Formats: sequence, C-alpha cells, structure tokens
Amino acid sequence: MDPADVKRLLTAVRSRRLSVNQALEKLRTLPVATTGYARYDTHRALRRGFPEVILAEGKREDQVLGILELIARSGHPILVTRATEELYMRSVEHVPAARYHSLARAITVEGRGRRRPLRKGLAVVTAGTADIPVAEEAAVTAEIMGNQADRIYDVGVAGIHRVLAESDRLTRARVIVVAAGMEGALPSVVGGLVAAPVIAVPTSVGYGASFGGIAALLGMLNSCSSGLTVVNIDNGFGAGYAASQILALLPESARRA
Repeated sequence: MDPADVKRLLTAVRSRRLSVNQALEKLRTLPVATTGYARYDTHRALRRGFPEVILAEGKREDQVLGILELIARSGHPILVTRATEELYMRSVEHVPAARYHSLARAITVEGRGRRRPLRKGLAVVTAGTADIPVAEEAAVTAEIMGNQADRIYDVGVAGIHRVLAESDRLTRARVIVVAAGMEGALPSVVGGLVAAPVIAVPTSVGYGASFGGIAALLGMLNSCSSGLTVVNIDNGFGAGYAASQILALLPESARRA
C-alpha cells in the first residue's frame, strides 16, 4: 500500500462507495503479508515512498518467486537485485511484465498506473568501464523509483580531461552517484567541481592491493572533498536509493535537466 492507495480508500469511504467494514477488510493484511518464509512489509511504500526491495542473492529461487508474486498482486513497482538471467526467465513466467537488466543484474516490474514523468537531476558516473555494472545497479534502482539517470561512463582520473569535458552535464545535476575502483579518486574530483551532493560507491575493481574494494572505500572515506558521502563496496542499490530520496525532497524547480 502506498499513499495513492490510502487516498483512494479514504475517498471511497467518504463518498460511501465503500463501507467502513469493507475498508477494514482491505486493510486486514497490513502492515505485513507473510509467505511462511518471508514477511513482506506492506507499509514500506507508505512510510518511505517505495515498496520493499527483494535481494535475490542468498535466497532459493522458489523463495524469490513467491515474494515476487506477493508484491505483484499489490500492483506496486518491484525491484529484485543481484538476480541471475536464469531467475529472470522463471520470473517472467509468473510476472510477464518483468524486465531484466543484465548489466545491473536486476529485475524490475513497473507498478500499475506508473506513467508519470520521471524526475530529472541525477547523474551516474563511473571511473572505468569495469565499474559500469555497479553504476547500472544504481541507475536502474533510481529509474524504478521514478527518476531519469544521465549516464556518464569511463571518465576516470587516468585521463582527467575526460571528466572535465563533462563539466556541463555534471553541474546541471542535483545529485551525483560516482562509482570507482582502484584508488577511488574520482568522487573527490567530481566533488570539487560541483555544488550537488556526491554519493561515492567504491567498487571491487582493482589489482591485489586494492583488497577487493577496501582501498577505494578507505580513499573515499578519507576524502577532503566536502559533501561527499560513501556507501558500501559495490552497493549501487544503496547509492541509487539514497539519490532517489534526495531528489524526491527537492522542489520541481530545483531539478534541472
């Protein structure tokens, strides 16, 4: 249930198209619907603006499919992260509207009646091509949450002129997600060029001493670039979600393309 669902329900009661008891019946399963192995938080969209997200990694295929069908019945938008193509092929049998984003390893399903214009103002940036899968997870997350992502890929500090050439696109953004591996320097550079908040995503890209993204993580945490915030290693989902929350709070006039 999201704010629009609640408004429709209250309007129906006020206009007497729905009795109080009928409304109570519709609210009966709130705030949790259970499958026996998972408890779906049906109030999350009402509290936070977006329904609960399914992390496929670590779950059995039948468990993911069961949760997917449960959410699909509500008509809410759906995001499944860390999903394989094999899982998608099974998912589309149960929810035909499902779409697979191979680079992001994500499955999305648009919610009922979600044809509103996408919010503008998000830029998603990568240092290298190898960082794109993490960036795509951020971009796809933001898009299913109602935003438009401007992708600016492969502009790392090994060729600093590449990111400087995109200064206009960066300065137009209201929030920027930057994914980088190796030493994790690019978010600091971007943070020094723009007024918008920058969300840094360390990736596990790099040679031995990068320690699977720890070097990038520490570099970003120790950045002297003001206004830079950091999410966990390879956590494109977390970055895209945080960016969406920031954009949702901005007045429309502040979101410039």
